[in-house]
Amino acid sequence: MSYFNIRVYGLLINQHGEVLVSDEQEYGMRFSKFPGGGLELGEGLIEGLKREFVEECQAEIEVLAHFYTTDFYERSSFNDSQVISVYYLVKEKAPLQLTFKTKIYDFDGDGELLQAFRWVKIKDLSLDEITFKTDKTVVSLLKNQWLANGE
Repeated sequence: MSYFNIRVYGLLINQHGEVLVSDEQEYGMRFSKFPGGGLELGEGLIEGLKREFVEECQAEIEVLAHFYTTDFYERSSFNDSQVISVYYLVKEKAPLQLTFKTKIYDFDGDGELLQAFRWVKIKDLSLDEITFKTDKTVVSLLKNQWLANGE
Protein backbone atom coordinates (compact mmCIF):
# COMPACT_ATOMS: atom_id res chain seq x y z
CA MET A 1 0.00 0.00 0.00
CA SER A 2 1.43 3.37 -0.91
CA TYR A 3 0.37 6.62 0.69
CA PHE A 4 1.43 10.23 1.12
CA ASN A 5 3.69 11.21 3.99
CA ILE A 6 3.36 14.95 4.67
CA ARG A 7 6.29 16.50 6.48
CA VAL A 8 6.96 20.07 7.58
CA TYR A 9 10.31 21.71 8.34
CA GLY A 10 11.60 25.03 9.61
CA LEU A 11 14.56 26.98 8.29
CA LEU A 12 15.81 28.89 11.31
CA ILE A 13 18.52 31.38 10.33
CA ASN A 14 20.44 33.38 12.92
CA GLN A 15 22.03 36.84 12.69
CA HIS A 16 25.35 35.26 11.63
CA GLY A 17 23.93 33.79 8.41
CA GLU A 18 23.79 30.30 9.88
CA VAL A 19 20.93 27.82 9.56
CA LEU A 20 19.99 25.30 12.26
CA VAL A 21 20.68 21.68 11.22
CA SER A 22 19.51 18.60 13.13
CA ASP A 23 21.75 15.51 13.14
CA GLU A 24 19.79 12.40 14.07
CA GLN A 25 20.20 8.68 14.50
CA GLU A 26 17.09 6.52 14.29
CA TYR A 27 16.31 2.98 13.05
CA GLY A 28 20.07 2.39 12.81
CA MET A 29 20.39 5.21 10.25
CA ARG A 30 22.20 8.52 10.61
CA PHE A 31 20.90 11.58 8.83
CA SER A 32 21.16 15.37 8.83
CA LYS A 33 18.11 17.49 8.09
CA PHE A 34 16.30 20.63 9.14
CA PRO A 35 14.21 20.63 12.34
CA GLY A 36 10.69 19.33 11.78
CA GLY A 37 8.93 16.11 10.96
CA GLY A 38 5.71 14.35 10.14
CA LEU A 39 2.33 15.98 10.20
CA GLU A 40 -0.21 14.30 12.48
CA LEU A 41 -3.75 13.57 11.33
CA GLY A 42 -6.05 16.53 12.00
CA GLU A 43 -3.16 18.99 12.23
CA GLY A 44 -2.39 21.95 9.96
CA LEU A 45 1.10 22.62 8.57
CA ILE A 46 1.88 25.62 10.82
CA GLU A 47 0.49 23.89 13.90
CA GLY A 48 2.56 20.78 13.10
CA LEU A 49 5.73 22.80 12.60
CA LYS A 50 5.25 24.62 15.90
CA ARG A 51 4.68 21.28 17.67
CA GLU A 52 7.80 19.77 16.09
CA PHE A 53 9.96 22.72 17.24
CA VAL A 54 8.65 22.38 20.80
CA GLU A 55 9.29 18.59 20.73
CA GLU A 56 12.75 18.73 19.08
CA CYS A 57 14.15 22.09 20.18
CA GLN A 58 12.06 22.98 23.26
CA ALA A 59 11.41 26.25 21.44
CA GLU A 60 8.41 28.29 20.37
CA ILE A 61 8.70 29.72 16.88
CA GLU A 62 7.03 32.25 14.66
CA VAL A 63 6.46 31.21 11.05
CA LEU A 64 7.62 33.98 8.69
CA ALA A 65 7.04 32.68 5.16
CA HIS A 66 6.63 29.61 2.99
CA PHE A 67 9.97 28.67 1.39
CA TYR A 68 9.50 25.48 -0.66
CA THR A 69 7.24 22.46 -1.20
CA THR A 70 8.45 19.20 -2.78
CA ASP A 71 7.72 19.36 -6.53
CA PHE A 72 9.09 15.95 -7.58
CA TYR A 73 8.61 12.33 -6.53
CA GLU A 74 10.48 11.25 -3.42
CA ARG A 75 10.04 7.85 -1.79
CA SER A 76 10.58 7.69 1.96
CA SER A 77 13.86 6.21 3.17
CA PHE A 78 11.93 4.40 5.92
CA ASN A 79 8.80 2.94 4.25
CA ASP A 80 6.77 2.83 0.99
CA SER A 81 5.26 6.28 1.32
CA GLN A 82 5.65 9.21 -1.05
CA VAL A 83 7.14 12.11 0.88
CA ILE A 84 5.83 15.64 0.41
CA SER A 85 7.79 18.16 2.45
CA VAL A 86 6.86 21.78 3.12
CA TYR A 87 9.53 24.22 4.32
CA TYR A 88 8.97 27.53 6.09
CA LEU A 89 11.32 30.30 7.16
CA VAL A 90 10.91 30.61 10.92
CA LYS A 91 12.33 32.58 13.83
CA GLU A 92 12.55 31.70 17.49
CA LYS A 93 10.44 33.62 20.02
CA ALA A 94 13.24 33.37 22.61
CA PRO A 95 16.91 32.32 22.45
CA LEU A 96 17.25 28.56 21.96
CA GLN A 97 18.27 26.66 25.08
CA LEU A 98 20.08 23.87 23.24
CA THR A 99 23.65 22.61 23.28
CA PHE A 100 25.09 23.34 19.84
CA LYS A 101 27.73 21.07 18.34
CA THR A 102 30.40 21.90 15.80
CA LYS A 103 30.91 18.39 14.36
CA ILE A 104 28.35 16.29 12.50
CA TYR A 105 26.79 13.38 14.48
CA ASP A 106 28.32 14.54 17.79
CA PHE A 107 25.69 12.84 19.96
CA ASP A 108 25.58 12.80 23.75
CA GLY A 109 24.79 9.37 25.17
CA ASP A 110 23.49 6.20 23.54
CA GLY A 111 20.10 4.92 22.54
CA GLU A 112 17.78 4.21 19.65
CA LEU A 113 16.94 7.89 19.09
CA LEU A 114 19.77 10.41 19.15
CA GLN A 115 19.71 14.06 18.11
CA ALA A 116 22.19 16.94 18.08
CA PHE A 117 22.02 20.45 16.63
CA ARG A 118 24.54 22.55 14.71
CA TRP A 119 24.55 26.08 13.32
CA VAL A 120 26.01 25.93 9.80
CA LYS A 121 26.89 29.01 7.73
CA ILE A 122 24.58 28.99 4.71
CA LYS A 123 27.49 29.73 2.38
CA ASP A 124 29.35 26.68 3.79
CA LEU A 125 26.36 24.32 3.84
CA SER A 126 27.36 21.20 1.91
CA LEU A 127 24.94 19.02 -0.06
CA ASP A 128 27.04 16.05 1.05
CA GLU A 129 26.26 16.74 4.71
CA ILE A 130 22.47 16.83 4.18
CA THR A 131 20.88 13.42 3.75
CA PHE A 132 17.54 13.56 1.97
CA LYS A 133 16.80 14.56 -1.63
CA THR A 134 14.24 17.30 -0.87
CA ASP A 135 16.49 18.80 1.82
CA LYS A 136 19.34 18.93 -0.70
CA THR A 137 17.03 20.88 -3.06
CA VAL A 138 16.26 23.30 -0.23
CA VAL A 139 19.99 23.73 0.51
CA SER A 140 20.61 24.68 -3.13
CA LEU A 141 17.69 27.14 -3.15
CA LEU A 142 18.74 28.63 0.18
CA LYS A 143 22.37 29.08 -0.92
CA ASN A 144 21.31 30.64 -4.25
CA GLN A 145 18.92 33.04 -2.51
CA TRP A 146 21.47 33.89 0.18
CA LEU A 147 24.24 34.56 -2.33
CA ALA A 148 21.88 36.55 -4.59
CA ASN A 149 21.16 38.81 -1.61
CA GLY A 150 24.88 39.34 -1.21
CA GLU A 151 25.04 37.87 2.28
